[in-house]
Amino acid sequence: MVGLKSAFLTSRQRDGRSRGFTLLELIVVITIMGILVSIALPNYRNSVLSAKEAVLRENLYRLRDLIDQYQSDKGKYPETLDALVTDGYTRKIPPDPIAGEPWVEIPPETDSASGETPTGVFDVKSASSQVGLNGVPYNEW
Repeated sequence: MVGLKSAFLTSRQRDGRSRGFTLLELIVVITIMGILVSIALPNYRNSVLSAKEAVLRENLYRLRDLIDQYQSDKGKYPETLDALVTDGYTRKIPPDPIAGEPWVEIPPETDSASGETPTGVFDVKSASSQVGLNGVPYNEW
């Protein structure tokens, strides 16, 4: 048995020197890890941005739906987005995940037939002027 064990020992182990990695082995491993990280990092960033865009899309859909429900129920647009909370249409206004700022509230257009301008919030948009992965700025979604 002793002879079999000595056959698997490297020359460094048999000489009694300390065991470890050589500088060349460490450089090769670090280089390989650097290449793998440089490949994975852009994919990670795109997946995070894609998730934020999905949240933005969902929040815009929900807010626009709530504004439409409010207008249908009350016959007028909410004066602010906070009116949706106080009147019980939602618990809280969802945040803008891209800009991190309050939503841009769009007022309704002037009615050309009657000439009067309705007040309130007709639509919402993101405050960010950055361009999304689809090439369209977030404030145009």
